[in-house]
Amino acid sequence: MISFNPLWATMKKKEVSQYKLLKSGVDNKTLDSLKKNKNITLLTLEKLCHILDCLPNDIVEFIEETPDSNIRNTFT
Repeated sequence: MISFNPLWATMKKKEVSQYKLLKSGVDNKTLDSLKKNKNITLLTLEKLCHILDCLPNDIVEFIEETPDSNIRNTFT
């Protein structure tokens, strides 16, 4: 699973707000995708790296899912 948790930590560390991302050309729909760990384009990843002066691994991480994490508990 892809996670953008490193993005939020990098933004906090560099004191970059979501407002600055919006003013730098990242649109609301993209911010929403980032918050929900949904797909973004490589162009967006490149733009974020440029805005934050960082590398892709400062923005995105891969979290390996275990077989147990895919099983839904249907019992109540």
